[in-house]
Amino acid sequence: MTGSDGSQHWAPGEHILWRYRGNGTEDVAICRPVTVVQDTPELLAVWMAPGTECVRPVLADGTSVHDEPLATRYTAPRTTERARWSGTGVLKLARPKDPWSVWLFWERGWRFRSWYVNLEEPRARWSGGIDSEDHFLDISVYPDRSWLWRDEDEFAQAQRAGLMGPEQAARVLAAGQEAVELITSWGTPFADGWEAWRPDPSWPVPTLPADWDRTPAHTAP
Repeated sequence: MTGSDGSQHWAPGEHILWRYRGNGTEDVAICRPVTVVQDTPELLAVWMAPGTECVRPVLADGTSVHDEPLATRYTAPRTTERARWSGTGVLKLARPKDPWSVWLFWERGWRFRSWYVNLEEPRARWSGGIDSEDHFLDISVYPDRSWLWRDEDEFAQAQRAGLMGPEQAARVLAAGQEAVELITSWGTPFADGWEAWRPDPSWPVPTLPADWDRTPAHTAP
């Protein structure tokens, strides 16, 4: 459906694609089919179900990116592969202009584990989903309201590899500090009770379309 401002909004239960471009390219490196939980001018919430077939980056020989030493992790040749999400499901929350999204993780049996603040480019919406670019640096947040930085080594290496210049790195750090302020004040979405949310059991697991890497400009209305 379309909002009063002309922007598209999806109904609960619709399937869309949550995608990330490769850093410095227009090629899609990560694609995750998700189910819309809520889509308003203030918040997009989606559910990635266990067992969802996704697209992820791998080294050219098919081995995991994280098996490559950090020094060459961002310069070694890469490709993509299809793979099933092996963990429990993930609830993803994103406010339109925030340079991050917040993900919720549970252990088996729906014991809430943590929030994960994924620093990223504000998401661009198109007819089939949203596109962003990952900014390497992340934050884990725990039920006792403690938090810690994640992937600081990858953030530093991405700069050394030329994937992020000094100005962009400074913007990412500033975004991270803004997110920390939100955490310490226990603002939205941490105080909103999303950890008690559960998916509709009738929802099917979304399928990965054959044209998962299609160009939005060619398909948007």
